[in-house]
Amino acid sequence: MEISGIISAIVIGIVIGVLGRLVLPGRQRIGILLTIVVGIVAALIGSAIANALGVADTKGVDWIEWLIQIALAALGIAALDRSRVHR
Repeated sequence: MEISGIISAIVIGIVIGVLGRLVLPGRQRIGILLTIVVGIVAALIGSAIANALGVADTKGVDWIEWLIQIALAALGIAALDRSRVHR
């Protein structure tokens, strides 16, 4: 992976993390850095899932890939938020 790919993964991860956080109702008790990390991981895993399903490379905007990534980010943020509450 080239440096431009890493930078774009970070930028997309930030967007995915923020969107995943916005999808969840209420207040989340995790910091912005953890949200960004969850977004980056969700973006990478979501891309792999979209690739496996054959929907990662379409003409125009890859809406299905974005939805997969946002859903994974929301799940990750919700899971971390719940683990913080029980501590």
